[in-house]
Amino acid sequence: MRVDDIRSGRHRWARTAVTALGLLWASAVWPQAATNPNLNAQLLVAARNNDVVAVERALAAGAAPNSRNRLGKSALLLACEKGQASLASTMLRAGADVNLASLEGVTPLMAASYGGHAVIARVLLRAGARIDGSDRMHKSAWIYAAAQGHAEVVGVLLDAGVAIDAADEHQLTALMWAAGQGHAQVVQLLLQRGARTDLRDDRGLSALDIARQTGHDDVARLLPAR
Repeated sequence: MRVDDIRSGRHRWARTAVTALGLLWASAVWPQAATNPNLNAQLLVAARNNDVVAVERALAAGAAPNSRNRLGKSALLLACEKGQASLASTMLRAGADVNLASLEGVTPLMAASYGGHAVIARVLLRAGARIDGSDRMHKSAWIYAAAQGHAEVVGVLLDAGVAIDAADEHQLTALMWAAGQGHAQVVQLLLQRGARTDLRDDRGLSALDIARQTGHDDVARLLPAR
């Protein structure tokens, strides 16, 4: 439908219907939107600024803990992205959903893993964060931690029970991701914990092949030749 068409009388109902459907969709995705949008907005702004006092004030006034911004990010997710452990704990105590994802499918644990925030990852796991699942990029918290070179988070996730050889949609394991990015410390940790080196991705490449192709000779020397 063109902009000019919307101006005609026969399309006024359609425009109204689309608006109504949009509001219904927003209400379904963000059920708290009808409670107190001003307080919810204050909560999200305070979370973005890591203002714990303002966050607590907004919550005490009635802001919904699971309020989300236009990208679907909750205050908890914002805290995890920025490594704000105190704020993350505050939101969890207030009843924030530890597994509530953004519109891109990013969960708080994924955000913490990507940023290398091991303390927050531990807090989220104790609160019931799921270690499975992936976002719209088909990446999991496990893959993000390894690909970004965050050895401590990799260890935390392993201790939480993640499958060490779990692969993404292209059959790339955490070991392959770490090798391809040149993260020697993560590669060493994964090898010590029993990661398989014989697995291959959907191109037929092993972790050793990937390390060599990407020019990470120091990592390649850590991997057994086959």
